[in-house]
Amino acid sequence: MIGYATIGVADMTRAKTFYGALFEGKAKVVMDQGRIAFLSSGRGQPMLAMCEPYDGNAPNPGNGTMIAFTCADKAEVDAMYARALALNAPDEGAPGQRIPDRFYGAYVRDPDGNKLCFFVFG
Repeated sequence: MIGYATIGVADMTRAKTFYGALFEGKAKVVMDQGRIAFLSSGRGQPMLAMCEPYDGNAPNPGNGTMIAFTCADKAEVDAMYARALALNAPDEGAPGQRIPDRFYGAYVRDPDGNKLCFFVFG
């Protein structure tokens, strides 16, 4: 259902470096228009757009806004969380079972303060 989600960033080079390393081997920048770039795992798949705000004002992460990335299993959630922390992403919640037998997730923030979740149902 989702085509893409857009997050505001202050520094495109920093954002592309962070997300490129975070999703290395899983996704890459598929379109780069200078002030906006799209990351995806392939043609027809959902994308994450990183964008310097059009109005020229500072990007501000939304309170309650979060982008969640699906993982194949709990081990991948743990690995993505560890990779994000290795890239200096602030911790927002260590991997764990949030809803018994239904939802396992981990939370971080990117360099611009956007909240990210890595999760698996089960």
